[in-house]
Amino acid sequence: MEVPSQGYTEEECYRRLRDAIIDGTLMPSQRLVEMDLARWLGASRATIRTVLARLEQEGLVERERYRGARVRHVSHEEAVEILEVRMALECLIARYAALRATDEDVRRLEDIISWMRRQYEGNDLLSYSDGNARLHRTIAEISRHNTAKRLLDTLNSQSVRYQYRTILAPNRSAASMQEHERIVDAIRRRDPDSAEQAMRVHLSQVCDTLRSMRQGF
Repeated sequence: MEVPSQGYTEEECYRRLRDAIIDGTLMPSQRLVEMDLARWLGASRATIRTVLARLEQEGLVERERYRGARVRHVSHEEAVEILEVRMALECLIARYAALRATDEDVRRLEDIISWMRRQYEGNDLLSYSDGNARLHRTIAEISRHNTAKRLLDTLNSQSVRYQYRTILAPNRSAASMQEHERIVDAIRRRDPDSAEQAMRVHLSQVCDTLRSMRQGF
C-alpha cells in the first residue's frame, strides 16, 4: 500500500480503509496496527482510532482490549444470517422501487441488466458479479427508502466477501440471470407485489446456495 504524499482527511481515511477491507486488500482476521495505518494514510493515531471505531460499528472491525484491532471474520453461519436479514430489507426495497421508479430509472435498470447478460454470455462471472451488485444498489437508490438503504449498505459491506462465491456454484449463474430479469421486469411494469416476490425468490435461492457451502468463511 502506497504512502500518500500528503495526509488524508478523516473521511478519506475511513473510505480507504473500508474499501481495503471490503475488496480483500486487508484480509479477515488481519491485525490493524494503528501506527502502520497512520503511516500508510498520513494521519494521526487519534484519527485512525476514530476511523476504527466507525468500522467497528459497521461490523467490519473488531477490537479486543490489550490486543488491538483486526479485520472481523464473518463465519459461514453469520453470513447466512446476514443474507436472511438482507432478504427482508431487499424485498421491501423492491416493492418501493416498483412504486417509485421513473421512466429514467427503468432505463438505468435495463442498461445494467443488458450489460449483465453480455457478461454472463461471455462467461465473465467476475464482471457479472460486479453488475449484480450494481443492479441491487440501483434498485435501492430507486426505492428512495433511505433507512432501508442505509441498513442494507452496512449488511452488504459485511457480505461482499462471499457474494462472488455463490455465483460460481454449479448452474447458479444461469438461474441468477433469469431471477434478476424478473425483478427488473416487475419494476418496469410498476408491479410492487411481483417485484417483492421476484426479489424474495432470488434471495431465497442465493440463501440456499450459501447454506450448501461449507468452506471459505
